[in-house]
Amino acid sequence: MGATMAVDIMADIMVGTINPDSLQIYLCRHGETEWTLAGRHTSYSDIPLTEKGRMQAVLLGKRLRGIKFRKIIVSPMIRAQETCNLTGIDLPKVIEPNAMEWNYGQYEGLTTVQIREKKPKWNIFTDGAPNGESPDEISDRADRLLKSLMKQTGKIAIFSHAHFSRTLAARWLGLTAEGGRYFHLSVASVSILGFEHKRHVIELWNDTGQL
Repeated sequence: MGATMAVDIMADIMVGTINPDSLQIYLCRHGETEWTLAGRHTSYSDIPLTEKGRMQAVLLGKRLRGIKFRKIIVSPMIRAQETCNLTGIDLPKVIEPNAMEWNYGQYEGLTTVQIREKKPKWNIFTDGAPNGESPDEISDRADRLLKSLMKQTGKIAIFSHAHFSRTLAARWLGLTAEGGRYFHLSVASVSILGFEHKRHVIELWNDTGQL
C-alpha cells in the first residue's frame, strides 16, 4: 500500500503528464493554541490561536513574503484559517476537508501521557484512535490530497496540522503512515516537499527560523 501512490505518480512523470520541476508543496503548521501548548490532541475541536499563536502567524507571513504561490489550501479549522489569514498572503483560499487533522476520536483533548496511562505503548501512527481514524484511513486521505496536488504546477501552500502534515510527508516519500512518526513538526513551522532528479524529496523540514 505504501508504495502504490509513488509508483502511480512516477508512471505519470515518465509519460510526461507531470513536470516535477514545476511543483513545490509548502506545509505550514498553524500557530500555538491553548491545547497545543498543553499537549492536548486537537482534531475536530475548533480551538483558536492564542495571542502568541497570532504573533507566530504574522512572523510566518514574513518568512513566506515574496514567494509567488499559485494556490493556497487551508484546513477548515479556525486555527489553520487564522494562521493563513494573518500571514497576509493575498490569494483566494481553498478550504480543503482532506487537510484536517487526524481524527483522534475518543482521544480528543487528551495528552499522550493520559492516553498511555491506559495504553502504555500507544502511538498514533501505528495504533490510530478509537472511534477516530486508523493509520490506513488517514493515509488514504493524504493520498487523495496528494493526487490532486500532482495535477498542479508552481508553489502551493497548505495550512494544516501536525499529525496530518507528517502523514502527508511520509506518503510523499512512498512510506506508510507509520513513517510520519519520524518527522517532528513545530507550531508555525514551514516545510517543503519537492523533487530532485524526478524523485520525491523533502527540501526543507520544520523550519522555525522566523520565530
